[in-house]
Amino acid sequence: MDGASKKPGALRALPRGIWALGLVSGFMDMSSELIHSLLPLFLVGTLGASAASLGLIEGIAEATASVTKVFSGALSDWLGKRKLLAIAGYGLAALTKPFFPLAHTIEAVFFARFADRLGKGIRGAPRDALVADITPLHLRGAAYGLRQSLDTVGAIIGPLLAMAAMALLSGDLRGALWVAVLPAFMAVALLAFGVKEPQAPVGGGEARTRLRLDDIGQLSGGFWLVVGIGALMTLARFSEAFLILRGADAGLGMQYAPLVMVVMSAVYTLCAYPAGALSDEWGRRPLLLLGMAALVASDVALALAREPILLFAGVAFWGLHMGLTQGLFAALVADTAPLRLRGTAFGLYNLINGGALLAASVIAGALWDRIGASATFWAGAGFTAASALGLLLFYRDPNPRPQRRTTE
Repeated sequence: MDGASKKPGALRALPRGIWALGLVSGFMDMSSELIHSLLPLFLVGTLGASAASLGLIEGIAEATASVTKVFSGALSDWLGKRKLLAIAGYGLAALTKPFFPLAHTIEAVFFARFADRLGKGIRGAPRDALVADITPLHLRGAAYGLRQSLDTVGAIIGPLLAMAAMALLSGDLRGALWVAVLPAFMAVALLAFGVKEPQAPVGGGEARTRLRLDDIGQLSGGFWLVVGIGALMTLARFSEAFLILRGADAGLGMQYAPLVMVVMSAVYTLCAYPAGALSDEWGRRPLLLLGMAALVASDVALALAREPILLFAGVAFWGLHMGLTQGLFAALVADTAPLRLRGTAFGLYNLINGGALLAASVIAGALWDRIGASATFWAGAGFTAASALGLLLFYRDPNPRPQRRTTE
């Protein structure tokens, strides 16, 4: 049976918990991306922040999430209660949403963003480990792809809501930011009542681990290679706030700049599940290389963009690269980590990538202010090419074609 005929069956065979987790992510992303699509304009246009300040705020916020994921992931391994930590993280993020429209200083936005990303850090690794816990091995890529696709449906709706609110409220940024509150609390309710944590992970049997620092040494060389390649690529994938600023530079204006996120997220949504499902058939590496090529194309287009047509081409390639890589990197972490350290592995992966994202966003902001917007994207293309070279030279899929089970 060919890959195309298997994909619909894989979609139907995925556990209902994966669909529920995807919808939870979608509602929260709807809220977060509504704020994210307006926040650069709010910071730079209303509060007077510089591009370098924006990069620093975004980088520190994302790094905070990544550091927190180490502890929440390890704690979820020890407790065996991933859903509890996920609810705590989503709940904290929901509580921060009203603070954005209430902010009147750059510092207030920084602390709201910091707390929001702290919530993301608490929920991220336990949720990603829970996806692997409830999914059979031969459907793992499809499961991560589907969750990512549903997540990015919310990322499409969020900026559209932002534009609609801006139009209805005559450009009132603060009023538009209030719209983000409701979907955030809907996400928390759906997680609490719609997701059931399994008594034991699929394919389990290993005992839960104590929290020990020397457990890190038990993670394989394959895992650390995935982490290294992912971090190098993250240096090229700075905060998407810079895509919105590029949209404003290319003539979209404040009201329509969120269209950048709509286009990016639409392509991301369409690609994430097929990429994950195909990686279960073909292996992860070919699709990761294709995703890296898409990011190089995106950076080149965005570096050269002076009008909306080339801008949107670059943004579409950015979405393609996200769809081809983000779910696959999550699947690779699950592929290369032992079950009893799965949450810890996701936490470490996100910690190191968060540090890379902090560096990337700071570098991007500095290049933007000192040299120009194009320099930011040319640097991204260079980092992407280096990560592709590392993947080509050093990485091979440990199990490129997972075997289907005879009974399900």
